[in-house]
Amino acid sequence: MSEPGTHEFRTISSRIVYSGAIVALRLDQVEMPGGRIAEREVIEHHGAVAVTAVDADGNVVLINQYRHPLGRRLLELPAGLLDEPGEDPLDAARRELAEETGLAAHSWSVLVDVALSPGFTDEALRVYLATDLYETDRPEPELEEADLQIVRMPVAEAVRAALSGEIVNATAVAGVLALSTARGGDVELRPADAPWPGMPTAFLDRKAGRPHTP
Repeated sequence: MSEPGTHEFRTISSRIVYSGAIVALRLDQVEMPGGRIAEREVIEHHGAVAVTAVDADGNVVLINQYRHPLGRRLLELPAGLLDEPGEDPLDAARRELAEETGLAAHSWSVLVDVALSPGFTDEALRVYLATDLYETDRPEPELEEADLQIVRMPVAEAVRAALSGEIVNATAVAGVLALSTARGGDVELRPADAPWPGMPTAFLDRKAGRPHTP
């Protein structure tokens, strides 16, 4: 048996058992240490972006949005899927901020990258920090977004809300706490166009007819 941390987990076979609008279910046969083959269920998902937008008064711009799987509204960051082939993540972040809040920003940087639940899904997102905000055109909202409420909250209050369980959306928790940490320490954020090697592409590649090897 190889030394811990050196085994190559080869995918022996792979098949798609479901492919829907925003997710696919893939069954992989993977070689484990010692030669055993184990099946792993993988939910493929689009990549996503989110925006921690901070206004001139030091407030984080949140949205209060209904989420059907949980059956309730959640405080979240403006966010959206990377579901268009070739779309730049920063362009998508700018679009989502405008669509959900009617805001744009002069200053952008990468706040944090998050693999949301790597035990069963390749879903990952990039959270940007947007500052020097200004108002811009907002398209007419549809579906759940027609009920979307915009909430501005001081950073310290947002941190308390995350730690108290008022903010439970994983993206919002990560963005708010990363912002607080970056502000409180000598941390240099990455530029907005920094490489993102963890951006998931399997689902989008398959829908676009491009080959993808797990």
